[in-house]
Order: sequence, then structure tokens, then C-alpha cells
Amino acid sequence: MNWIILIVAGLFETAFAFCLGKMKGKRGEEYRLWAMGFIGCLIASMWLLAVAVQTLPIGTAYPVWTGIGAVGTVLLGIACFHERASFARIFFMVTLIASIVGLKMI
Repeated sequence: MNWIILIVAGLFETAFAFCLGKMKGKRGEEYRLWAMGFIGCLIASMWLLAVAVQTLPIGTAYPVWTGIGAVGTVLLGIACFHERASFARIFFMVTLIASIVGLKMI
């Protein structure tokens, strides 16, 4: 169950990075709404991470959490913010995923 909580925490990390990206160049009410989304996702992500590490080793849980957030943010950057999907970027994202799976398996 705590692995599921950790995955959801990583997805909230991706969500707060997305909100941060959407805040760029915004003003007024729209900026405040994205900022509230950022703060809400940040709190949810940290709280879920804290719950997950009650039974999971921190040396595994934290890298998995950051890895999920990193991969999710790269994918959202490509899909939503029109960032380049170069071979090198995809290659290193795949190696990051392989490292996360490796940490989970040991």
C-alpha cells in the first residue's frame, strides 16, 4: 500500500511542477489560481511522501519519488509546454526509469 502512496506522491510532485510552469507569464487571478494549485499539490506530495516513508526505506523512497516527479515533468514539458523531445532527453529519461525500477527491486 505504501508503494501506491509513494507513486501518488510522485504524481503530485509532477502536478506541482506543472502548476509552476503554468504560472510563468501569468498575472492577477490566473496567477493566484495556479499558485494555489502549486501549494496544494506541494502539500499533498510532501504529506504522502511522509506517510510512505513510515514503512519504506528513505534511501529508496526518496529517489523513487523524485524520479517519478522528474519523468512526469519531462513528459508534461514535452506534451504541454512544447519542449523538444530529443534522443538524448528520451534516452536519459529511460535510464532514469530503469534506475527507479532497479531501486524498487532491491
